[in-house]
Amino acid sequence: MSADIYQDLKQLGSNAALPNNPEEAQLERVQNPQADVSYNVRFTAPEFTSLCPMTGQPDFAHLVIDYVPAAWLVESKSLKLYLGAFRNHGAFHEDCTISIARRLVSFLEPHWLRIGGYWYPRGGIPIDVFWQTGHPPDTTWIPDQGVPPYRGRG
Repeated sequence: MSADIYQDLKQLGSNAALPNNPEEAQLERVQNPQADVSYNVRFTAPEFTSLCPMTGQPDFAHLVIDYVPAAWLVESKSLKLYLGAFRNHGAFHEDCTISIARRLVSFLEPHWLRIGGYWYPRGGIPIDVFWQTGHPPDTTWIPDQGVPPYRGRG
């Protein structure tokens, strides 16, 4: 595969503004030049933010997204802009986490995807949200996400 797999990318290498909301965000993808190999890709977003839909107060999470690509790879700048678009978006933790995973699954059609949404506590209760598309491929190494459960002072 040659560099022409990158020719349709619009955001990478340009001054792309942060989208106003997740619906306006444009995810971009490229052909997977290693589609004959089963491997895991991990994105970690330790400073993810969104807004509480009721109070407008900020919510913070450490997101870990693992996927085993098939024909497509997500372009990382477009993913960063998509995740950043949640900054002014009001939704509960569960909705944010699952919406991100479902959009990626729909867009990339990976062999497998999982997301861990490790939300920082507000009001004294941390909420962690986990989802995956099914069983990971047997031949692919999927490491632990490495985020310890919230323990407070305990």
